[in-house]
Amino acid sequence: MSSSDHIVTSYDEELRELARSIAEMGGLVEQQFEESVAALLTSNTDLAQQVVSGDRQINRLHTEIEEHAILVIAKRQPMAQDLRETISAIRISNDLERVGDLSKNIAKRALAIEDQRISQTLRRGVDHLSSLALKQLKDVLDAYGARDTDKARAVWRADDEIDAIYVSLFREMLTYMMEDPRNIGMCTHLLFCAKNIERIGDHATNIAETIFYLVTGKPMERMERAGILHTM
Repeated sequence: MSSSDHIVTSYDEELRELARSIAEMGGLVEQQFEESVAALLTSNTDLAQQVVSGDRQINRLHTEIEEHAILVIAKRQPMAQDLRETISAIRISNDLERVGDLSKNIAKRALAIEDQRISQTLRRGVDHLSSLALKQLKDVLDAYGARDTDKARAVWRADDEIDAIYVSLFREMLTYMMEDPRNIGMCTHLLFCAKNIERIGDHATNIAETIFYLVTGKPMERMERAGILHTM
């Protein structure tokens, strides 16, 4: 094997390692999100504490991915597709780190209202919203692994459904607070949790846009608005 072949091989391995680290971080973030909502809906304080503590591992992976990507850029001076691979890893790890933070915030809210009863209606609403957001997160991570632009576009387009359900849940919680002032404290915490879940959907959408850019070199939102993607 020539020295040039060795360089190319090691370079490819560095890019694959970045992708593996994103997959690992994504798996942890999915788990954190799922467990934070479970802790909220079941008043499981042990699980909530576990989520809060687990955020440190996500932050560590985020730092490692950024440092690795920056090192690749400094050493290899990548261009075109390779540069997009590296920049995309940084972008996606940033979004995943924020999802981890939002999950930790949900877990903290779960600890704050551990002794308060959540009505069955609101419980179902939060569970439905979180199920959709978790599906978005799972789908977009699958899209990244497969470099699947169709799946990324599906995630991007489905964000409107999460937004609509969030607005409906927001109104429902306001009604509960107006009907009985004793609900204000609990519903306020739930409103923040619902907003965090809605924001997790937004971060999944951001990742979908990054995947589309990674594969095509073009911005998804601009092409979608122009109607180009509907004819592709």
